[in-house]
Amino acid sequence: MARTLLAPTTLARAIHRLGFVQADPIRAPARAQDLTLRHRVSDYRAGDLERGYAKLAIEEDFFVNYGFMPRHTHALMHPRTPRTKWPKSRKDKADAVLEFVRAHGVVHPRDVDAHFKHGQVRNWFGGSTNASTQLLDEMHYRGLVRIAARASGTRLYAAREETPPADDTQQAMDALVAVIVRKYAPLPERSLAELVSRLRGGAPQWASECRAALDRARNNLPLAEVEGVRWFWPAGENPGAAKWTSLDANADTARLLAPFDPVVWDRRRFEILWNWSYRFEAYTPAAKRVRGYYALPLLWRDIVIGWGNLSVVDNRLQAQLGYVTGKPPREAAFKRALDEELQRIERFLSLA
Repeated sequence: MARTLLAPTTLARAIHRLGFVQADPIRAPARAQDLTLRHRVSDYRAGDLERGYAKLAIEEDFFVNYGFMPRHTHALMHPRTPRTKWPKSRKDKADAVLEFVRAHGVVHPRDVDAHFKHGQVRNWFGGSTNASTQLLDEMHYRGLVRIAARASGTRLYAAREETPPADDTQQAMDALVAVIVRKYAPLPERSLAELVSRLRGGAPQWASECRAALDRARNNLPLAEVEGVRWFWPAGENPGAAKWTSLDANADTARLLAPFDPVVWDRRRFEILWNWSYRFEAYTPAAKRVRGYYALPLLWRDIVIGWGNLSVVDNRLQAQLGYVTGKPPREAAFKRALDEELQRIERFLSLA
């Protein structure tokens, strides 16, 4: 927690510190990227990332998951060579759309759809979506266009300048692994291996390099073995240094964390540290959910003791809380801390 729950700073600095902020479209009561950033950005409000995106030196794209990252990290993954090659008909459509985007600067998917009338297609979860939107997504992944801004949550696209190939593939891969380790450390060995393998999505052209990059990380990163688990963290860090105790583990602070917050993202580490299983259940059938649709892990001092499902009804925050032990801590300090956290969330959501 001392590595990631640092003193709040500016939005640009927070994203630079984190190296990558995972995104999710569900808003319950806010999007995951906003829920993550509110703990790390001074006076943050839901939607500030979207509103400030165009002025920040960041990009929205796939890394080990989909999200936001500094441009220098984004550039390391391009030019991207997807594993699936477009047929000529698809490429011709993309070329025509790219010419349209270049001519218009920044475009909304509906503008592309109105011009080309590509029609509807079935999306990955069985629904229907505009074929133009799907094509723009594919072009974005291939590095032909970039997300220039958003309008009410919809991505706006602009042509992207081509990135020159990396001079040294090994160096680029090691830099990407360093972003992973800096974001999610301390990492159990299996979690490190899984995250490095996810680079096949962000940099598919170097999929064959993932194993060698993992081996280099294992050989070069500092590590410790605790109860049969090998843990890794960034080079140059000393876990016993005084700066890591600057966050008082016994401070009377409660935090409701995003499901993808770096404190709780690694479910393997979560179970080792707190001895219970947390799962993200938004895509689980309602009858099979254990914690709730969008349960936010509840951190009290230095222990995740439960979860909360939040909603806004009639402009008022509603909180349904659950606890691993079945009941909340009895200390008056916990009730005060929880009330303060819910008040912070009300400000974050700009509720009256």
